[in-house]
Amino acid sequence: QVQLQESGGGLVRAGGSLKLSCAGSGSIFSTMGWYRQAPGKQRELVADVTRDGRTNYADSAKGRFTISRDYDKNMVYLQMNSLKPEDTAVYYCAAAPQIATMTSEYDYWGQGTQVTVSS
Repeated sequence: QVQLQESGGGLVRAGGSLKLSCAGSGSIFSTMGWYRQAPGKQRELVADVTRDGRTNYADSAKGRFTISRDYDKNMVYLQMNSLKPEDTAVYYCAAAPQIATMTSEYDYWGQGTQVTVSS
């Protein structure tokens, strides 16, 4: 059974930092990523990373967020710096056994972790 378990969300003031972690089990993943969904908005990609280390970031995340993977532990991380109130959302870990370039190509999703940035 494939499982993704996120941790690390919370409440932080604008300008602060948080690090999200996602532990994967039950499969070897080619692409792992982070998505987020704010109230009333569609789920959107934040960043993803392939097994060979290629990364992709949303424009809103470039320069502030860093995605990384620990292949031995089957984990993916999202270091978020210079957080803004508009970063407030539920953040979801996603994984795919193949290269994923679209939301629909991710087969597995975590339950999500809330990130709230106060002004």
